[in-house]
Amino acid sequence: MNFRFLNHNSAGVLLLALLAVACQRQPISQTVVSPAAPAPSVVQSALPPVEKGVSEALAVARKQRISRVVYDLSLNIPSEQAKPIAAEETVTFTLRDVAGPVQLDFKAPTANLHGLKVNGRPVEIDHRNEHLVLPAAALRPGRNVVDISFTAGEQSLNRNADYLHTLLVPDRARTVVPVFDQPDLKAAFRLTLTVPSLWQTMANAPLIDSLERRSSFLPGIKTYTFGPSDSISTYLFSFAAGKFSRVNRTMEGRAMSLLHRETDPAKLRFSLGPIFQLHTNALAFMEQYTGISYPFQKFDFVAIPDFQYNGMEHVGAIDYKASTLFLDEGATQDQVLARANVIAHETAHMWFGDLVTMRWFNDVWMKEVFANFMADKMVAANGTVAVPDPEGNYWLGKPLDAVPPPNQLQLLKFVIDHYPAAYGVDRTAGANPIRQPLANLQDAGSLYGNIIYHKAPIMMRQLERLMGPGAFQTGLQEYLKKYAHGNATWPDLIAILDARTPADLQAWNQVWVNQPGRPVFSYRISGGHDQRYGLYVTQAAEDGSDRLWPQEFEVLIESASGEQRQLTVKMEGKEVGVRIPFLPRRIVFNTSGLGYGVFPVAPELPPHTPAKPLRLESPVARAANYINRYENMLAGRSLQPRELLFDCLAQLFGESEELNTRLLTTQLGTIFWQFLHLSPAERLKLADTLEYELWQAMEDAPTSGRKKLLFQAYQRVALTGRAQYKLYTIWRYQHPPKGVVLTEDDYTALALALAVRDYPAPEPILPQQLARIKNADRRQRLEFLMPALAPDVATRDAFFASLKDEKGREKEAWVTAALGYLHHPLRQATSEKYLPASLDLLEEIQLTGDIFFPYSWLQATLGSYQSATAAATVRAFLAAHPNYNPQLRAKLLQAADDLFRAEKLVR
Repeated sequence: MNFRFLNHNSAGVLLLALLAVACQRQPISQTVVSPAAPAPSVVQSALPPVEKGVSEALAVARKQRISRVVYDLSLNIPSEQAKPIAAEETVTFTLRDVAGPVQLDFKAPTANLHGLKVNGRPVEIDHRNEHLVLPAAALRPGRNVVDISFTAGEQSLNRNADYLHTLLVPDRARTVVPVFDQPDLKAAFRLTLTVPSLWQTMANAPLIDSLERRSSFLPGIKTYTFGPSDSISTYLFSFAAGKFSRVNRTMEGRAMSLLHRETDPAKLRFSLGPIFQLHTNALAFMEQYTGISYPFQKFDFVAIPDFQYNGMEHVGAIDYKASTLFLDEGATQDQVLARANVIAHETAHMWFGDLVTMRWFNDVWMKEVFANFMADKMVAANGTVAVPDPEGNYWLGKPLDAVPPPNQLQLLKFVIDHYPAAYGVDRTAGANPIRQPLANLQDAGSLYGNIIYHKAPIMMRQLERLMGPGAFQTGLQEYLKKYAHGNATWPDLIAILDARTPADLQAWNQVWVNQPGRPVFSYRISGGHDQRYGLYVTQAAEDGSDRLWPQEFEVLIESASGEQRQLTVKMEGKEVGVRIPFLPRRIVFNTSGLGYGVFPVAPELPPHTPAKPLRLESPVARAANYINRYENMLAGRSLQPRELLFDCLAQLFGESEELNTRLLTTQLGTIFWQFLHLSPAERLKLADTLEYELWQAMEDAPTSGRKKLLFQAYQRVALTGRAQYKLYTIWRYQHPPKGVVLTEDDYTALALALAVRDYPAPEPILPQQLARIKNADRRQRLEFLMPALAPDVATRDAFFASLKDEKGREKEAWVTAALGYLHHPLRQATSEKYLPASLDLLEEIQLTGDIFFPYSWLQATLGSYQSATAAATVRAFLAAHPNYNPQLRAKLLQAADDLFRAEKLVR
């Protein structure tokens, strides 16, 4: 209807377009770079300019003009990694008007473009500032068809010797093929891949045909044709191809496929069943919670060696880091829980992010917070995913109108996963709010980080508590149904939720979502008349502003006789008073673990009577207490690093939960290496004490998982010759301590730990470990790392120099691992010189790397330093770049925060 209306009323425009096309002389097989003829100035001024990236103005203008987008894409992928990938693409779309040109996004060299037709007519190629500009004269109102012959861009193809995979979030689809690379122009993709005949493939849509061609003188090739995908945003377009093994299973009536490259029989035996079952359970959970059946055509997944993230939620073809999925009998509880969590997270994305997508990437946090929030609800204490009962009437054993609170171990995982990571950013001078502005998609990667992945779920848990679980759930269900297969914003969701609660969510939203930072709490006790007492809790913003955080948390008080009471504090203002039944001897704040901020570490109060040491029965309360003590140490409020170090060590002997053991050993190792300024002799003496105590704690630990965590802590601090010899003999003979299960990956980590200590083995350790590894992908990783651990400085210098070339940084997970060893505290005397060049590379890394790489680069580089000279290098860089990219400046301040604090803390 609209098409006929526009044709009928645009005859003059179409006649001019036909005349312009008729004048084209350039055949499609040649490339001519020529600017499009300018439209009238009054029209041009209303259209966004052709500038690098994808600006918000361009995205808004295109959304108003363009709809019904379909991409037909054919790629010919050779077996040789260095050979180019020939491609043909047809882009079909409906255009509302021809008021000006249309910009397709293509961030690749102009030489990659070989031919262009618009509506069947050859058109001169106008490629500038990362855009293929389609001239208005060649376009028409209604349906338009654009044919492009080109060589695929390779920045985001992740090509390896015998496999490749795409990773196109947030705006990387344009680095491979010409597209409208914005989340609110969803499209169907029809993909054809021609690959070597021995390769397997997977894409968003079901496979509908495959044709193999062989000859006596050419390697065989196979063409896979996929059906039309669901309507998806360009960042969710995906395919993988290569020498993968395929596993097919049907679970609860749903066919699923997994592509992988794992060769370890033990890992395959221990992992394949749980991988498929966890996905099945997660789907059932999400269908029950949302009231919406799985909304896409298929549900498959790919395990990729050294994938940049733990997972990526591509519709119909989820990508995972292989090491996260494939575990063996040596896996710790934390690894088992992490696998369940990432599978639950990516499955939840099918609804939150894929079914309903943010309109613009300033709301990218929305999909991540709900994926984390739902995963935290799903994952049970034993590393499984909870499911409804067979009748679908119950969720986690409770009626759906009364969604139950999490069990203690679920909540423990929530606290340990989210709070340290969120505080690690929110305490810094580079802290950012959850929701951030974004002018151009080329900067979208800088929005990602621990605030959206970890503070946002904490915020959402507080919001659910404020509204009540039932109202919150029905609000989410309405949101998903209203915006299904479309796009929405955070204000859209807040409006839906606000209608279901008397609370002022707009004001609540302002401090929790739109501003950074956290509160610092203090307290006083008053009263005593007629044995009536009050506990008064005060909050103040850590940055000195006048902001207040409405929230609820619990406080445990203990009397002189040992009686304990837990009270709820509802912080609705600057100070809140709570009636308490007795004068407390002890006070422990935030025992439920859900409060957010820096809480007091309260000293024991009078009366001074002999008392047993306080024992918190709840593992969540213990975790929150461990985290809070660490935050107080960093803030210089009530604990010194050495004091907290020995407190962590003492707690390890009595701690019964494996997750808390991991938290304590992490804190202990960080304090030992970063927050204690010691001479080499002093550090060696302290290490001798820690080695003995950790080994004893390991031998006393009752479970294999806790033993392994304590052995890893021992490995991290080992400095004495005696400890290093013990580690060497364990590695050489592959005979672990009693009760500790070590795998090939563990022995590789042990070899690396010995290498960075320059252990004087009779034969070099790393080449021997390399010979032990049978899996080709893991061998290549170790080969990459070895120069970063070389005993001679010249080899390490050459390795760092190689990272200045983009090609040297292609395997980002390998690079960050290598940087951790290159800048290990034992190597900093020769590695600190790399810091200026590392900071100079940051802007280039932001443009060429994936979304987490800039911060990972900074964290791996700066994360172990404590010296005043290293801190001065960072400050000098910031001073020399007063107009530095604000997002990158914030990332640098975040990564350098521990360095600045280590410099100042009293030893």
